[in-house]
Amino acid sequence: MDIKKITLSSLLVAMGTITGHIIYIPVGIAKCFPVQHTINVVSAVLLGPWYALANAFLISVLRNILGTGSLLAFPGSMIGAFIAGITYMIKGERAYAVMGEILGTGIIGGILAFPIAKFILGKEVAALFFVTPFMVSTIGGSIIGYMVLKIIDTNKAITKING
Repeated sequence: MDIKKITLSSLLVAMGTITGHIIYIPVGIAKCFPVQHTINVVSAVLLGPWYALANAFLISVLRNILGTGSLLAFPGSMIGAFIAGITYMIKGERAYAVMGEILGTGIIGGILAFPIAKFILGKEVAALFFVTPFMVSTIGGSIIGYMVLKIIDTNKAITKING
């Protein structure tokens, strides 16, 4: 286990949990959370797919416990984080992490939110209802994540995290 990765992971989870009640976009029963997508991209690049997945899961759990999230946080954030990590790991370019996050959260997560809303939460929504708001949230948050990574790179902080 790498103590630097665990420490950064903990900080990202704390940031995601704390900002969960401050920065969100209400869309019916969902709370779109662009900070999650920023964290997903940063986690995917700096920590890898498994840490990104774990961070998304922990933030979703904590936000639900604290009442600042919904069950819909799980499919979008976790799938997006993992695909962002996998695409970055395979391609080695940050833009692929952004695209993976957008595909995973915006499209796949948006589609998978439907059965959760319908069968678990008992809400009647159209099958693709969540795709548009998830896309808006993830595009904005992913771009911010990309910019955060550029700033970290400019300040040479990546070598400090990984070195």
